[in-house]
Amino acid sequence: MILVTGATGNLGRSLIDLLSVAGVEIRAVTRKAQAAGLPDGVEVVEGDPSRPDTIVPALRGVTALFLHPRAVGIAAVELLALARERGVKRVVALSAINVDDDLDEQPSRYRGDRNKEVEDAAVGSGLAWVSLRASSFAINTLQAWGAQIRAGDVIYGPYATFAEAPIHERDLAEVGARALLSDELVGRRLGLTGPQSLTHQEMVAIIGDVIGRPLRYQEIEPEAAKQGMVQHGFPEPFVEALMARYARGVGQEAATTSEVEKILGRSARTYAEWVADHAAAFRN
Repeated sequence: MILVTGATGNLGRSLIDLLSVAGVEIRAVTRKAQAAGLPDGVEVVEGDPSRPDTIVPALRGVTALFLHPRAVGIAAVELLALARERGVKRVVALSAINVDDDLDEQPSRYRGDRNKEVEDAAVGSGLAWVSLRASSFAINTLQAWGAQIRAGDVIYGPYATFAEAPIHERDLAEVGARALLSDELVGRRLGLTGPQSLTHQEMVAIIGDVIGRPLRYQEIEPEAAKQGMVQHGFPEPFVEALMARYARGVGQEAATTSEVEKILGRSARTYAEWVADHAAAFRN
């Protein structure tokens, strides 16, 4: 039995799909079980991983645990201690490629991710562990630009030449499934990226090529971008950290690794392939 936290997120759903195909017993933890919408055969239990006492019954019979840093927060040490007491043997923790950066320079912390704490907890848990140090999710670009692309052909944003190596959530899920089901990755911190360093400007052009529309990225002042994001509900500390990250890296190539290819025996999916898989979401 594999227990999945963060089960209803983009990565959690992809991971559960793969584990279901593999015929694995899956127990998915979610705060709202009735709204989970997960595949038939998946056992859905209601609980909050950031309050480990609420999911103790869900640890019964579990052999491996997928740990999402936003779901568990700072409670990872407590949760993993309870898991070990109840016979869990392995933990696969989602982390981030920038986990070793200064904590105040990691924008995702301001949206609840505790990558450093969760990775450290996994390593020190006494369980067999794997850490998935992921680069930026390609799906973040849908969240950032989708509404603008559906409304017109010009996408406004800061730092046109800032680059990422966006990873397809399916690739990350495939590596996660391998880590949960085999011993080959145990004890490793895996730097997982997409195959290409792409600027904001280049990614927008790729989206246009795939969906058949001439899109253009129009750079705007960081302060204007910040105000727009805050008005759309993003926490101001997150936006400030994000803009600072862009400013530090503008004009530099994003780091890429070959870990996905080495582990899966094939090239990581390109950003264009990711766009093709999500093209409908960019169209009106």
